[in-house]
Amino acid sequence: MYCSDSHAKRLRLLTTTAAGLFGLLLACEPAHSAELPGQQLAELIDQMWEFSLQEDPLLATSVGDLRFNDRLSSVSVADSKRRNTANEQFLEQLDGIDRQLLSRSERTNFDILRRQLSDSLAEHEFGTYLIPINQRSGFHIDLPEIRRKVPLNTTTDYENYIARLRAFSEHTDGHIELMRAGIAAGQVLPAIVMEGYEPTIETHLVDDPRRSLYYEPLDELPAAIPESEHDRLRDAAAEAIATAIVPAYRRFGEFLKNEYLPQARGSIGASALPEGREFYRHRVRRFTTLEMTPDEVHQLGLAEVKRIRGEMDQIIRQVEFDGDFAAFTESLRTDPKFYAETADELLKEVSLVLKKMDGKLPTLFGRLPRMSYGLRPVPDYIAPRTTAAYYMRPSGDGTRAGFYYMNTYNLKSRPLYMIEALSLHEAVPGHHLQIALQQEIEDLPNFRKYSGFTAFVEGWALYSERLGLEAGFYEDPYSDFGRLTMEIWRACRLVVDTGIHYFGWTRERAIDYLHANSAMSLHNIRSEVDRYISWPGQALAYKLGELKIRQLRQLAEERLGSRFDLRAFHDMVLAGGSVPLNILEQNVEIWIETQTERTASAAL
Repeated sequence: MYCSDSHAKRLRLLTTTAAGLFGLLLACEPAHSAELPGQQLAELIDQMWEFSLQEDPLLATSVGDLRFNDRLSSVSVADSKRRNTANEQFLEQLDGIDRQLLSRSERTNFDILRRQLSDSLAEHEFGTYLIPINQRSGFHIDLPEIRRKVPLNTTTDYENYIARLRAFSEHTDGHIELMRAGIAAGQVLPAIVMEGYEPTIETHLVDDPRRSLYYEPLDELPAAIPESEHDRLRDAAAEAIATAIVPAYRRFGEFLKNEYLPQARGSIGASALPEGREFYRHRVRRFTTLEMTPDEVHQLGLAEVKRIRGEMDQIIRQVEFDGDFAAFTESLRTDPKFYAETADELLKEVSLVLKKMDGKLPTLFGRLPRMSYGLRPVPDYIAPRTTAAYYMRPSGDGTRAGFYYMNTYNLKSRPLYMIEALSLHEAVPGHHLQIALQQEIEDLPNFRKYSGFTAFVEGWALYSERLGLEAGFYEDPYSDFGRLTMEIWRACRLVVDTGIHYFGWTRERAIDYLHANSAMSLHNIRSEVDRYISWPGQALAYKLGELKIRQLRQLAEERLGSRFDLRAFHDMVLAGGSVPLNILEQNVEIWIETQTERTASAAL
């Protein structure tokens, strides 16, 4: 799973003066009619990117723009409405550009920009900004990690970091305001997904600010900072933690306990929200980028589960196991030989897989990213409630690598036979290779370089798991069963997500369905089901994206025959960055035609 800097739920916000806001809104006025459409589009893209950076200072920092390094985003109901108004104006300006007069690459930018704006406006209309957190993400979970995401090399860097610690108090109050408005509007999380939230608050309620995670960067200051500044910076950080961070977490914890949880809903499906069924149909279109109905997705999921189960049954016969599917998966869940005894042992197994794949990449790709990646354990304060692994992209200025986070909590729920597939998904040739390459595409506009479509990003990562078969992985039948467990898990999502949010499934039914059709541990299954409950539609993107990529590859292989070059195909798929699946299909069609024409020309 890819966890972007906004990953999933971060709001894109702005701290502006009245004059600054006035200037931004003036920028939304239609471009002069004498300008060429391509110029109009380029200017609009620049205006919107500038708006995004000011809206989201942490985004600006992550892409190497240091102008707002002392700020956090401004959060309130009014801010959300103001941003929505700006998006309406941006869309109006975009629709004033004659698309037919744009070049092919400009039309792609136009279409992607229009889709993003339309999706944002729909999300606001459905009130999703009133639910700014869930059980695995949110400002209170994300902010502790800024110590690993911001520059901390100079005195000014540390002063900016401390300024952000002080700003956390107002930032927290803004989120409380949004969630109070959500209570009033009936836009609240299900109670079940809030169970176990306490560590995300209590971790930060320290008596000694020097024991806070936020203080960690002050333990060892860089050599570039004069020793005469050390005490001042440390005292300032400790004061900010004691007077802003700790009280803010305490207020937020009291709000959750006394106000939010008593109003959290007993229902789990999105259909229980205001306009819930239409909201879920929108979510299906948004996350899959396909015109599919929830019923079509559900039926496709059932068919995929049946197909994959057939392949899993073949492996059970291959290893000559004496028992049925349920007995085999239970043996996988309970046999100690399939589990690491220590966190270090698990991380070493992951590292071995990654280094093996690093050596295979040139056989699959003509172009590889310059940026490297690292491996880290998931932070303790979120590990019990989050997924088995996730990826954090590199910074846009090349100063921070990408990172694959592996969950080392509850080792008996982290089977070694799934490590190959999981690692190929999260690092290479999955998320890291795709996202790092995207950030290195020179002529890609920034709004595309640092964003993405879940169906493409997660579809590519799931496709990458299967690429391991072609690179010599999954030689052990249990590891191949682990790969199929990962694949059927994504197919089950098509059934479970639509079941929960559209067809009235209970949490228990969803858990039972995943338990009956995979070798995942019950701990992982419960965490995953709670994720689907709190994030309607997102989980559909993986399997549908992978199926589309596989379908397009098969199309290219059939039409090009012996002329098909796998490395060239992969390079082409990734060369345009993350795109909606309909645009990917267009790109593949054009590539096939180009390859055919080149072959014909060479034969003359």
